[in-house]
Amino acid sequence: MITVLFDGIAYGMLLFVLACGLSVTLGLMNFVNLAHGAFAMAGGYAAVVLSSQAGVPFLLTLPIAFLVPAVIGAVLERTLYAQLYGRSHLDQVLFSIGLVFMAVSTAEYFMHSSKQFPVLPEYLKGRIEIFGVGMGVYRLFIIALCGVLTLLLQGILVGTRFGSRLRAAVDDRRVASGLGINVGVIFLSTFAVGSGLAGLGGALAGEVVGLDPTFPLRYMIYFLIVVTVGGTTSITGPLIASLLLGIADVGCKYYVPALGGFIIYTFMIVVLLVRPQGLFTRGR
Repeated sequence: MITVLFDGIAYGMLLFVLACGLSVTLGLMNFVNLAHGAFAMAGGYAAVVLSSQAGVPFLLTLPIAFLVPAVIGAVLERTLYAQLYGRSHLDQVLFSIGLVFMAVSTAEYFMHSSKQFPVLPEYLKGRIEIFGVGMGVYRLFIIALCGVLTLLLQGILVGTRFGSRLRAAVDDRRVASGLGINVGVIFLSTFAVGSGLAGLGGALAGEVVGLDPTFPLRYMIYFLIVVTVGGTTSITGPLIASLLLGIADVGCKYYVPALGGFIIYTFMIVVLLVRPQGLFTRGR
């Protein structure tokens, strides 16, 4: 039971890093970016290629896995996404889902359809015992790294001038611009960081779930569940939702594998009906 809980927490922290960028773009920028998983896949494949083919140590691939999708996200934000900020959510969904299928086709052409995994160093492999409970070293690493990233992200959004300017730009772009805030730069930076975090999550997830061209489609629903259940007004809600989803998913696959997906999706539907703004936001 404790091992299942531990693995669920590790999986939940991984889901949070993967999905928090979508939570930021949807909640703070009011943009529905269903192509978020494609940025995660880009970072994951960057880690796979560098570690397995170029011989780069896995830990050094992580900042590169952040930078590659961050740069791609910044370019796409200026050239494509910025044109859709004022459009309807339906337009944004159709546009971003089109990008997903383009990314899937591109990945299948260059990386083929088989699952691929990054090469981990020996010190991240195996299990250790803590208080008599066996725990995977790599999952402990995921929990520690994702915990630090969560605190850093929360500190930036809440305790910095950039965070306050971002919230002001979201509340009223015209007023923010009148106060001298460069809204374009704020949105560009936010989108790039969100894309980079997705890429970092994809690199970390490669060892746990494997990478193949269908990755953005397989995990799109998980990202949406995190945002739906956790709400979009802060990152605390998505963090709690990610942990709940991770524990529930691992627990269901372990104890009732035939009903695991049914239970999780039923819970999401109930949340949508009862609390459409999310469990961890105040009702309006």
